[in-house]
Amino acid sequence: MAQKLKIMALGGLDEIGKNLYVYEYGRDILVIDCGMGFPDEDMYGIDVVIPDITYLVQNKQRIRGIVLTHGHEDHIGAMPYVMSRLDCPVYATRLTAGLVRLKLEEHGLAEKVKLITCSAGDRIKIGVFECELIHVNHSIADCVAVAVKTPVGTVIHTGDFKIDLTPIEGGVFDFHRFAELGKEGVLALLSDSTNVERPGYSESERHVGESMERLFRGCDKRIIVTTFASNVHRIQQIINCAAHYKRKVGITGRSMENVIKLAMEEGYLTVPKDVLVDMNRINSLPPSKAVIITTGSQGESMSALYRMAFSEHRQVKIGAGDRVIISASAIPGNERTVTKVIDELFWKGAEVIYDRSIDIHVSGHACQQEQKTMLALTKPRFFIPVHGEHRMLCRHAELAQEMGIAPSNIVIAGVGDVVELSAKRIQKNGAVPSGRVLVDGTNDAGVENIVLRDRQHLAQDGMLVVVMTMSTQDGTMISEPEIITRGFVYVKDNAQLMEEMRRVVYESIESCERARITDWAEIKGRVKTNLSGYLYKITRRSPMILPVIMEV
Repeated sequence: MAQKLKIMALGGLDEIGKNLYVYEYGRDILVIDCGMGFPDEDMYGIDVVIPDITYLVQNKQRIRGIVLTHGHEDHIGAMPYVMSRLDCPVYATRLTAGLVRLKLEEHGLAEKVKLITCSAGDRIKIGVFECELIHVNHSIADCVAVAVKTPVGTVIHTGDFKIDLTPIEGGVFDFHRFAELGKEGVLALLSDSTNVERPGYSESERHVGESMERLFRGCDKRIIVTTFASNVHRIQQIINCAAHYKRKVGITGRSMENVIKLAMEEGYLTVPKDVLVDMNRINSLPPSKAVIITTGSQGESMSALYRMAFSEHRQVKIGAGDRVIISASAIPGNERTVTKVIDELFWKGAEVIYDRSIDIHVSGHACQQEQKTMLALTKPRFFIPVHGEHRMLCRHAELAQEMGIAPSNIVIAGVGDVVELSAKRIQKNGAVPSGRVLVDGTNDAGVENIVLRDRQHLAQDGMLVVVMTMSTQDGTMISEPEIITRGFVYVKDNAQLMEEMRRVVYESIESCERARITDWAEIKGRVKTNLSGYLYKITRRSPMILPVIMEV
């Protein structure tokens, strides 16, 4: 019986971020992208969310290579964590490879990983698969789609894309090659669903440059611009405006500094002589002659803009003489943190420009007409919407039906689902281990769910430590129990409650004595159970209770 192509997403479905897709045929496995996700508000202490790669680790001898579509965090952010456990070559375009190399160096993995630089138009043999890289437009340079030629047919994986007819650099979307593949026959299309709810076309990146020019023209304030560090085309336009109006540019924020340095070295960013200045000099310049490009467009608590807003930045003090331009839209889930920073900037007296109606940001993702164009060019037999929350995947499936694809030829999958394809049929068949791994900056292996539940519990109800000094000879209490609270009640204002808690502890110890219970663990368990029941009855709260026995 003929083998089938299997496609599995370990991230990137029913969510924005964490993109990692697995192609499997026979004994060969190909991975496309290796991204991280962003923690939710209730993930206390979590810095990064990455895909669960248990399936890849279990089958690491069969992995022939990883292909990266572009250098955004949701497509490369998990590379250090994944490559510490896998051993296979990684293929990426020049800018993407440079960004990955920076990450690997930070984790001491640069020497371990075989990183191979490619270009749009290249065809790479990876096991049984042949991967052709096809140029597409996006909000980062060197972005490609991947045409995966397999024994059962060609599958096109778009990655993130838009159709920009007036791009800043790199040329227009490769209509010709997608159309050629469509004529040759495309078995399946996996396409970006992020902007499927938006009708029409996405705006060109060039519109942002025009808006920036208007905001710079005639402005006598210091200009502070935040955008995604990876959007070198936008950074180029900001630098061009600064140079045109004879302003000096300071760069702040670690990722911004790293990306700009890399982009200049690799030729993706051209900076006129003497435009860039050290941040230590920025305060000596008149406001009308200074521009600061900074990280923090998503309100990240450690970013440079956040530190400016909350008066924690060493070199920049925000005030009424500043015009702050937020040239980005909030990633779903980050809206509250972005709003918090904007409000604080207003409190500081700054002029804050963040209204999308004046084109200070354009999306890097295809809207409905561009998605229809992709479907029309490639003419796929089967369609799998990817890269989006569930409603986006469903809407993209409806769009595919409008373009003539039969509902039976469309699969809306979830993370871990195995989608099987033959030349004539597509179906879901089983699942592989999947989920998310929570990383708190100190533990690459991930934070266990029970640890996260404890953090949530502590955040919601606080904790109590009950210290009991007991005799090792007869198990009796030697002194009054000490009760320490954190995040539960303020001790001085709740003297009566504290006395009642001590009474419950005494009664628990006495009941253990009557029952001749001498095991410390059992005694602590009874104290915890009785105190927990009492506190919930009185306060309707369930703090974490930690009984401690001091033996004397």
